[in-house]
Amino acid sequence: MFDDIKAVFDRDPAATNILEVLIYQGVWAVYIHRVAHLLYDLRIPFVPRLISQIGRFLTGIEIHPGARIGKGIFIDHGAGVVIGETAIIGDCVTIYQGVTLGGTGKEHGKRHPTIGNNVVIGAEAIVLGNITIGDDSRIGAGALVTKSVDPDCTVVGNPARVVVREGRKVSPLEHSDLPDPVGKSLEDLQKRVEELESKLASK
Repeated sequence: MFDDIKAVFDRDPAATNILEVLIYQGVWAVYIHRVAHLLYDLRIPFVPRLISQIGRFLTGIEIHPGARIGKGIFIDHGAGVVIGETAIIGDCVTIYQGVTLGGTGKEHGKRHPTIGNNVVIGAEAIVLGNITIGDDSRIGAGALVTKSVDPDCTVVGNPARVVVREGRKVSPLEHSDLPDPVGKSLEDLQKRVEELESKLASK
């Protein structure tokens, strides 16, 4: 409990006092989930799902009671976050609004992602299937991730790809500094077309 509150103070500059933090929807969602998960582990029928649905109604964040969440998680803003039944989330993970940790609809058993420690998942990112996101990785806003990601990587795009700029992994929080591989390819193609047109015109 205290780790989750500390995570808010550590990672949100808008958090100025404990009363404000205690009304954060992400904090409520995590606490409600921890109760539901405890009952889920005790194999109590129906009640864990009822509690999780109440949590969804109150916070706009849907966490299946079967999901396993480590300490120090911070769900910032949180509206529209969905975390599936077999998802596993490590310690000190930051999740922004609209994130989905879901299944592909094809698997049975373990069918949701495993998120390592100290991972940041940007707004509206979608991580699907029984894949692993390594420790200290960053998932950029809007990324679609369907393959496992090695530790200490930054991935962006749809489909997601690892990005490195000048030998340095780029944080998804550096929004203006994230590379655009598709845009770069289009620029290169346009430049090539212009060069060919210039050569044709000179003949």
